[in-house]
Amino acid sequence: MSISRLLVRPSRSLLKSAVFVDSTWFMPGSPRNPSEEWKQKRIPGSRRLDLDQVASSHHLGLKHMMPSPELFASTCGTLGIARSSHVVLYDTHGIFSSPRALFMFRAFGHENSSVLDGGLPAWEAGGLPLENGTPESEPSPQDYPLPEYDSNIVASYTDIVNHTKNANNINQIVLDARSPGRFHGTDPEPRPGLSSGHMPHSVSLPFNVFLRQETTSSGQTYTSFLSAGEVKDSLTKAVGSELAEGIITGKTAVITSCGSGMTAGILWLGLRLLDVSKIRLYDESWTGYALQTDAPILKTS
Repeated sequence: MSISRLLVRPSRSLLKSAVFVDSTWFMPGSPRNPSEEWKQKRIPGSRRLDLDQVASSHHLGLKHMMPSPELFASTCGTLGIARSSHVVLYDTHGIFSSPRALFMFRAFGHENSSVLDGGLPAWEAGGLPLENGTPESEPSPQDYPLPEYDSNIVASYTDIVNHTKNANNINQIVLDARSPGRFHGTDPEPRPGLSSGHMPHSVSLPFNVFLRQETTSSGQTYTSFLSAGEVKDSLTKAVGSELAEGIITGKTAVITSCGSGMTAGILWLGLRLLDVSKIRLYDESWTGYALQTDAPILKTS
């Protein structure tokens, strides 16, 4: 999996060379509607990708699970994305859901794909053009070939169970992107009735440690990625120098997890910026894990 152009900065030149895709997602219960907001303000020519719609069904009712190759291909074709297109994914938070969308594109072999660092707020702060209102026309459909799905970079519940049972496994670690309170079980999960806590042999690495808070001249706040050097420093500070070194050198394989598989993408992208290759994303993440009646859940006393 290539690390080329994983992250791009806002630039007017991208309007001529890239297909922009708004992949904004909001937490369950939010009154905001990302599709309606996209109609109101977007990067010119951008398409809209609903990660909850372009997804496979799940027996536990989980949202935004990885789609089938057929659904991915048909979605790309409908959005006017060709196999050769440079796809630039962005969201309105700055950095939040776009890394998960990038993970999906990379899992289906679309290497010519990137995240727009700072998303729509950074684009607007740079004085770059915007588009408003419902698009007057649909993108020209493309014949997107059926891709191969790289299942080796996606972890399953069975993989996690095997990991939790192996107390002596020093060659793999689960990095949990949720907040420390949710990880330790002292704060509730945002999903009613779901236990907080963590799985055995996992480490807390909140996704925001890889991000920088930015403020526009109008006072709007958003997030962007730290530099690769700063990401490495943040990783070391969070998990310790020995584990960080093992992750970076490939001695310790990583599974990233979060609440529902969304912000695990931020950890995945941050580690990919460090050229970490032994990394998988747990698609079901904590929601899928904690809904299993036989899953061991640990809480910090």
